[in-house]
Amino acid sequence: MKILILGGTKDSTNIIEHIKKNYDAYVLTTTTTEYGAKLAQESGSDDTIARPLLKDEIIEIIRNKNFELLIDATHPFAEHITQTSSSIANELKMPYIRFERPTTNFENIDTSHIHYVNSFDDAGKLIKNEFNEGNVLHFAGANTMKDIVKYVPVNRFYPRILKVESSLIKCQELGVDPTHIIPMTGAASLEENIELMEKYDACVMITKESGDIGGVVEKIQAANEKGVGVVMIQRPKIDGLNKKDIVSNLDELDIRLKNFF
Repeated sequence: MKILILGGTKDSTNIIEHIKKNYDAYVLTTTTTEYGAKLAQESGSDDTIARPLLKDEIIEIIRNKNFELLIDATHPFAEHITQTSSSIANELKMPYIRFERPTTNFENIDTSHIHYVNSFDDAGKLIKNEFNEGNVLHFAGANTMKDIVKYVPVNRFYPRILKVESSLIKCQELGVDPTHIIPMTGAASLEENIELMEKYDACVMITKESGDIGGVVEKIQAANEKGVGVVMIQRPKIDGLNKKDIVSNLDELDIRLKNFF
């Protein structure tokens, strides 16, 4: 079976490994970066495409290569590509699975330091009004930095990003000092987060509600220990998704996949 995976996340590499171990399938994975493609290849993907794709390009790939299943394992905040992939599946009348990682369980976690907002613009405004001293750790990706530095002085801004060309160019365009860039290679541990908060004299940290696999719990625990505020952007509600197309773990994915093998 030929499967196209929209990837670039830890979820997607776990799915690739699972499929290649348990099923007879050819897997092509698309990611937006070379780093993501490298991780997909290491996980067993037969081929990769390492750049953002337009809707028409995805359709052309599916048609030309006769893909039989589309799996969207992109980030919970990649709202546009999820809407796009769902509409592609509807247009082509092909099987579609959206892997939606579970939200973070805060049941046994002190959430008193968390300020919830619905957008990065709101996050920037909140920090401007409530966190005037100390530095700002941005643990929410390079594409969202501009909405923060509209409100926060760039000399107080410390982004943790993948050191890939596109992200470094964004930093340069925004005037971020290269010494402020914190290299990222994956989710940080509790100890690593504490070390970063101490090293950069942080008063507040920005993060997405990206689930346990995104290291949210460790960020909050570190913030609690150091008395650092947390501005958390809540997940977008994605319109147009059919609940029956959504799975949240590999067991649920297997139930769907067994219909095709």
